[in-house]
Amino acid sequence: MKSLRKYLDSVKPNFEKGGKYEKFSQTFEAFESFLYAPGTTNQGGVHVRDGVDLKRVISMVILALIPAAIFGIWNTGYQHYQMLGLEQSFWCNFWYGLTIFVPMMIVSYVVGLGIEFATAEIRHEQVNEGFLATGLLIPLVMPADVPLWMVAVATAFSVIFAKEVFGGTGMNIWNPALVARAFLFFAYPSKMSGDAVWYGEGEAVDGFTGATALSLANSNMELATSKYDFWNAFIGYMPGSIGETSALCILIGGVFLLLTGVASWKTMLSVFVGGGLTAFLFNQFGPATGIAQLPWYMHLVYGGFCFGAVFMATDPVTSCRTEAGKYIFGLLVGFVAILVRVLNPGYPEGMMLAILFMNTLAPTIDYFIVDRNISKRRKRALKTA
Repeated sequence: MKSLRKYLDSVKPNFEKGGKYEKFSQTFEAFESFLYAPGTTNQGGVHVRDGVDLKRVISMVILALIPAAIFGIWNTGYQHYQMLGLEQSFWCNFWYGLTIFVPMMIVSYVVGLGIEFATAEIRHEQVNEGFLATGLLIPLVMPADVPLWMVAVATAFSVIFAKEVFGGTGMNIWNPALVARAFLFFAYPSKMSGDAVWYGEGEAVDGFTGATALSLANSNMELATSKYDFWNAFIGYMPGSIGETSALCILIGGVFLLLTGVASWKTMLSVFVGGGLTAFLFNQFGPATGIAQLPWYMHLVYGGFCFGAVFMATDPVTSCRTEAGKYIFGLLVGFVAILVRVLNPGYPEGMMLAILFMNTLAPTIDYFIVDRNISKRRKRALKTA
């Protein structure tokens, strides 16, 4: 590592002002800060002094995603060979899933980081580490059969229109990974919704996007709950988007996020409470048929509900930042997700739209919470005056 440090120090003048490669200064700085902690310090006063920087937060998110990613890779191969009627070893399933997932991840990072670096050079700003997590999230929320060019287009759309136009990392209103999925859902719905199957190696393979069990439940409740019972759904033995199938692995990552302080337990818990309570009310008072009668606890392990609650709704940039707001935000995400699932048979998932909708309302929720706190303090000050 010392030799690498010496090499970077030797070429660094070429990227500084007046150097031969001055126009690539932000790119060099990004690689240097990725490898080593930056040696610069704040020149002015700061409000918060903390050892946790963006790089460490993103690293924690990536580590938390690893269990769901590993299981999703294996499950992709497992589902493929199951539909072919073949029993394969763990490593055979894992290798097949790897051949599906790795190209998607490479495309996501190449396109996304390419746009981020280009934008940073144009704006003469630093390259932030935010996309390192987004680049992994995007393939995890995609169906296994999505063409790579669609991944590239969706990634470019999300980075440009959901992030850079707002000013970059920390300024975006919506979660970029969910925007990428939403873009594909509306632009290429045949690849993201419906009852279609995808085909691999000339054979029919069930690769529906994570709402497979939900779609089945909407048409045949008994078949859905018998084929994908709670245990199988909790472990993840079911078709779906690559990272969304195993509630167990997702919750392991969620516990890690909570222990490291990256995610808010208030938001995470509120999503499950809001979703479970809404589903329970539909069980009691909703239509007697269809997905309204899917047991409330099955909603929490079907589709992308668990993944959205743990990794998407808790995004500190796009969710509420006030403590009371986190409860409201989480409850409404769970409520809207189940509402969409039950009342819109054509789109039985709901979690993606619920989070994006609440991302839009999060600043408004925070505004009223802060305004209420200011009013209460003003009243207390007047009473003591």
